[in-house]
Amino acid sequence: MTSLFYSSTTFVLLFIVILLFIIILVYIYKSKSKKTTKILSKNTETIEVLDSTVPSIAKDDPYFWDTGRTGERYTREALAYLEGEKQFLSNCYIPKDDGTFTEIDLILIHESGIYVLESKNYSGWIFGSESQKQWVQSLPSGKGRSKKVSFLNPIIQNKVHLKWLRKHLDISSDIPIYSYIVFSDRCELKEISLTTNEHTVINRRNLFRKVRRNAELVGRKLSSADIDSLYKRLYPLTQVTEEQKAQHIKSIEEKKRPEQRTFSSTKPKPASSVPLTSNTATETVRKCPRCGGDLVLRTAKRGGQAGRQFWGCSNYPKCRFIENIDSPSM
Repeated sequence: MTSLFYSSTTFVLLFIVILLFIIILVYIYKSKSKKTTKILSKNTETIEVLDSTVPSIAKDDPYFWDTGRTGERYTREALAYLEGEKQFLSNCYIPKDDGTFTEIDLILIHESGIYVLESKNYSGWIFGSESQKQWVQSLPSGKGRSKKVSFLNPIIQNKVHLKWLRKHLDISSDIPIYSYIVFSDRCELKEISLTTNEHTVINRRNLFRKVRRNAELVGRKLSSADIDSLYKRLYPLTQVTEEQKAQHIKSIEEKKRPEQRTFSSTKPKPASSVPLTSNTATETVRKCPRCGGDLVLRTAKRGGQAGRQFWGCSNYPKCRFIENIDSPSM
């Protein structure tokens, strides 16, 4: 009888120990999840939630609503500790002969030359060559399948930037201008073919090392006076009016419509809400750069940005891509 009592007691104690162990594991798991959410809230590049779990301070951050601008900010921060004299200019609108503008995401005026950086805050696999008009972004769509979305060759974009920047500044060929295409670390440059040494296509994590190496190789090309002079000439071009920005956005959208294509190995799902188009029925619906779904116009309901409109993916909550409608990434 005593032996049976001890056996039952041992079993109960063992059960209690196992139960406590499981409770501790669950508590640790939940604690880590909360910590991760806090980190994601600080790193706006990886924020993918739009509910009450996001602190209001993150929603009040203008970069939270625009992944394009977020990518540009991270690109600038990646070069913040570059040695040597330098100045940065973000979102510089260079005038063209036809009265329109070409917008440069980021310009670094460094003692080794002028760096023109086109930021692409994309995910997935990236395929393209220097001569192709369209590059391809491959995104997973479930069950081992993928969806492919085409976008304008960013090298072509930067060639336009370099052309009008050099013409506007009217500088000699002795002052080097470097072209850098900077992709997010969330994407993989799967197959990029370059036929010249005129452009650099790179992930953001490798940008600082690449630019520093180039600066060491070429040495000093600009004096302190040169850097100040160039900065003063270009700074006013970052202070354009909202009307000018709207006109620039309109011209970009008009160029995109006949060229943007989407390829998919699966039949696309119907949108959960009606995509926003303009008054003309012939315009192409905007596509999500992350999953290829239709972008729809939504309005923030909570936080400091309540009432503000933004582009959201129609595949939400599976895809949580967002883009501020007032600040396009291009």
